[in-house]
Amino acid sequence: MSLQAEIMDAIKAAMKSKDTVSLEALRAVKSALLLAQTESGAKEELSEEDEIKLLQKLVKQRKDSAAIYIEQGRQDLADPEIEQAAVIEKFLPAQLSEAEVEAAVNKIIAENGFSGMADMGKVMGMASKELAGRADGKTISIAVKKSLTN
Repeated sequence: MSLQAEIMDAIKAAMKSKDTVSLEALRAVKSALLLAQTESGAKEELSEEDEIKLLQKLVKQRKDSAAIYIEQGRQDLADPEIEQAAVIEKFLPAQLSEAEVEAAVNKIIAENGFSGMADMGKVMGMASKELAGRADGKTISIAVKKSLTN
């Protein structure tokens, strides 16, 4: 089943259960998917990779907003953002732990003979491609820095 069909089913379920937080998050995902489809010009389906990137972007936006709200002492505004991020994350593939990301980064470094911070861009490119959808860029970046400075 396509992501759009899954989202539509989840929207219907949220409407029936009167779950406003989930409904708001799912409608945002549906809107973002439709916008991304119309941007590409054709009415063709988005690739799975594009859908994952879009969902990750939406989750990141909500987590960033929540962090700002918490920083400003507005927990009442942060809570819905965190809950919406959790709803959207259900549609993403399982995320790798920090240890798994570090292991993958170390493998890339060992296989290609990279050493030192001068190779960070190369390692980031390869790691981002390999771990796409399963780890966010910030986690990958931290693991790469840690591995290259050791």
